[in-house]
Amino acid sequence: MGAGVALLDYDNDGACDIFVIQGAPVDPLGKAGDLLFPPRADGASGCRLFRNDLARTGTLHFTDVTEQAGLGHLKLGVGMGVAVGDYDNDGFPDLYVTGHRHSLLLHNNGNGAFSDVTRLAGVGNEGNWGTSAAFVDYDQDGKLDLVVANYVEFTVGKGPKCVSLTGLPDYCGPSSFKPGVARLYHNLGSGKFADVTQASHLGAVHGAGLGVVCTDLDGDGWPDIFFANDQTANALWINRRNGTFQESAVLAGCAYGPTGYPQANMGLAIGDIDNRGIEDVFITHLATEGAILYRNDGKANFRDASAEAGLRDPTLPTTGFGTDWFDYDNDGWLDLFIANGAVVTEEKQRGTAWPFQQANQLFHNRGAGKGFQETTADGGPELSAPGVGRGAAFGDLDNDGRMDIVVTTNNGPLRLLLNKADTHNHWLEVRLQGVKCNRMGLGAKVAVVRKGQAPVWRRCHTDGSYCSASDARVHFGLGPDAALEAVLVQWPHGARERWEHVQADRQVTLRQGTGK
Repeated sequence: MGAGVALLDYDNDGACDIFVIQGAPVDPLGKAGDLLFPPRADGASGCRLFRNDLARTGTLHFTDVTEQAGLGHLKLGVGMGVAVGDYDNDGFPDLYVTGHRHSLLLHNNGNGAFSDVTRLAGVGNEGNWGTSAAFVDYDQDGKLDLVVANYVEFTVGKGPKCVSLTGLPDYCGPSSFKPGVARLYHNLGSGKFADVTQASHLGAVHGAGLGVVCTDLDGDGWPDIFFANDQTANALWINRRNGTFQESAVLAGCAYGPTGYPQANMGLAIGDIDNRGIEDVFITHLATEGAILYRNDGKANFRDASAEAGLRDPTLPTTGFGTDWFDYDNDGWLDLFIANGAVVTEEKQRGTAWPFQQANQLFHNRGAGKGFQETTADGGPELSAPGVGRGAAFGDLDNDGRMDIVVTTNNGPLRLLLNKADTHNHWLEVRLQGVKCNRMGLGAKVAVVRKGQAPVWRRCHTDGSYCSASDARVHFGLGPDAALEAVLVQWPHGARERWEHVQADRQVTLRQGTGK
């Protein structure tokens, strides 16, 4: 499967740090459920926190601060995913880390260290195989709640024996197991959560969840929840604004692939790709299926636009995982990155040291509804270097206004893809500071206003991709014109504010209540 990665400014020094989730080998000779974590004899996971020293030294360099941050002995099991959000609104981002059979809530103490508060909070997701997760204020009470995607019901040592099409031993697919049920935890305040999975109706549907994004897809101002489910129907939970959700993926046209059957839905990206103020849905899949782009009519009705956008054929040979929309050349249009890596051995690679390696992919948005063009070759040899790509997180690591990418690889190194795109386009990065809503402003929408043009909207989020969490700062590419009239923020409660005299090519912090 493979684990993810998170970008967060855990010490609030203005530079993105990196938190890496580690998986682990499973001991084939141990008793069912026993896990081996060499070389750690204490059974702790090998998750790592790397501090970005940019603010201290002026140079992009990372220091491993795992031990001093109190993260060196996490009893996680096989790590999978991570979500970032300030659940107690104290101004410091917290971590939720998912794993097989157990997950952890790690509170940021504000002094450079984290504390495991899982038991107190009641969000252990016990017995489940947690994958992607997201913080979301689904009831708009100003406190971030937590949604967790669960994969399948699997116990080490008790799985079936599976073979490839040629009859040789191979990994089992998710259809060999009973799919899991997502969990929704409501934030009660005082550090405690309540499991409202059944009360919210999310418990009524099973799905092998791998990706999750929380955003308003039907335009009513309340966040909905979209799950990318592996070889089971996707789930679109429409927020009914009373603490419950209604599953609508089939009626909305986004449950199944073009053949009418479930696809291997894995990585998930949701964003406004043509600057019309409406977010569309992109999902990565297995090789031969092709990735899919669902265009949204603004009321959560979707149609498959993969072929016309130029995204279907180039993705047929690859298996995609981590992905997101991001403007890599700052021209004002969201581009696309996919971290690729196989899960089924191709016959031409059988017997090689790394039979699952594939190249990552980069797609340039040609703008104005003209679709996408693959520009992987222009991204440099490191971007497309073969690997078993899994998690991907996006953010400006060196604060130069260009979005960078961090990619995890199975049994391979972490890859930091530093954006060196040769462009003279302008940019703006906005950090939100909520007062009446959640402190990080997650779920807020931000727009740049320019003379004679419609506002361009982006969402403040950390969720999406595969098992990963991205930089919460809202990034805008502005193209060759640096002139701005204003920046608008529509906070999660629906209140809108306007800031004028904001200049391009810099990072700004907008505090709720200080605009017009």
